[in-house]
Amino acid sequence: MSTLAQRDHAVLWHPYTQMQTAPLAVPIISGEGAWLIAEDGTRYLDGISSWWVNLHGHAHPAIAERVSAQLRTLEHVLFAGFTHPTAVELAEQLLELLPRNQSRVFYSDNGSTAVEVALKMVLQYFHNQGQPQRRRFLCFRDSYHGDTFGAMSVSSRGAFTQPFWPLLFEVEFIDVPVPGREAEVLAQLDAALQHPEVAGFIFEPLLLGTAGMVAYSAEVLDAMVRRCHQRGVLCIADEVMTGFGRTGPLFASSQLQEQPDIMCFSKGLTGGTLAMGLTTCAAPLYEAFLSDDKMKALFHGHSYTANPVACAAALASLELTRAEACTQQRQRIAAAHAAFKQELEDQPGIRAVRHVGTVLAVEYDPGEGTSYFSRLRDAFYQLAFDNHVILRPLGNVVYLLPPYCTTDAELALLYQVLRQMRELVLNFTPAPTLPEYLHD
Repeated sequence: MSTLAQRDHAVLWHPYTQMQTAPLAVPIISGEGAWLIAEDGTRYLDGISSWWVNLHGHAHPAIAERVSAQLRTLEHVLFAGFTHPTAVELAEQLLELLPRNQSRVFYSDNGSTAVEVALKMVLQYFHNQGQPQRRRFLCFRDSYHGDTFGAMSVSSRGAFTQPFWPLLFEVEFIDVPVPGREAEVLAQLDAALQHPEVAGFIFEPLLLGTAGMVAYSAEVLDAMVRRCHQRGVLCIADEVMTGFGRTGPLFASSQLQEQPDIMCFSKGLTGGTLAMGLTTCAAPLYEAFLSDDKMKALFHGHSYTANPVACAAALASLELTRAEACTQQRQRIAAAHAAFKQELEDQPGIRAVRHVGTVLAVEYDPGEGTSYFSRLRDAFYQLAFDNHVILRPLGNVVYLLPPYCTTDAELALLYQVLRQMRELVLNFTPAPTLPEYLHD
């Protein structure tokens, strides 16, 4: 009789995986709190919230009950010409919490499609207003916004997108305004905004995820958004990762004075329960699509747009997130991260330690060989796995992004693994240099 992992290998194709050389997938059959439980009973601490989606722990009973009740009432209805209670209620609750200029919600399926919708909103906004020449986007170098073609186009060019470069539309990249480089980056932005075809600026607010959890200040982002607005350029805040408390407040954009025109959400939206994405926008943008001319409508949709079960999961997760208990959990994790950061930084083998809210990233210093594809990255992954911890290193950067229910004892286990990684780095022999296009 084949094992579950062997059956998987016979029929499935996994993401970001070289299937010829990868080991068999680990079969997970259940989850509890911050832990995932394998077929053989081994428990693994989920230190990255299963790709940043899980907020409150696996198999959370409150979310499960809300989903179960919804399934017994209405599982799905097409969203063109129809609506349902959970879609309306979720939109109402979110708009109460988002920056005051956000006035409309457009549902989709995941983070990439939420971004895709935002890009199409910007382009058609100008098209509807008789300015089709405005079709150029500004983006941060090293940014990531998804894997569909539009989302790839506004993401950093790298190994993951290299086969598709000829098909991606052109954008203008500017550097991330990390501390000490704010004036330089603002000058780059000012130069880019001189071009009349610029339509939008898309950014991960305050924290670039796959770039290695690179942080920058709300003050400089405010200045950038303000400059864009002065030029009539629309701003898109990609809160797919930063939303729902990851950076401290419920939304990273709430720390800004100058608000984005469009916001994108997914990942933690349903507490990691069901696939869902949504895009919100300000009233003037929405109003540019209102017309007697049907061709000015936004022609975009998905079969499972505003799925009632996913909306129910999102409502349950949002209720948990807004509770005082969750606020305290996030504050506790943030305080623990801050203390560990102080312990680890300036030690041999450490290049930098970054901390924003419940996110902690350690950039190790092995000398060379820091590509995503380096042996060091694989050694980090295996070390964590051997300690029954699930992490997904970004080359020489290892980050923690745990569920909010993670206990102090569980955090201590995560920190101990990061300490062991430092010892590994001190004895690491760099791999040969890779071709330039394979570097992050």
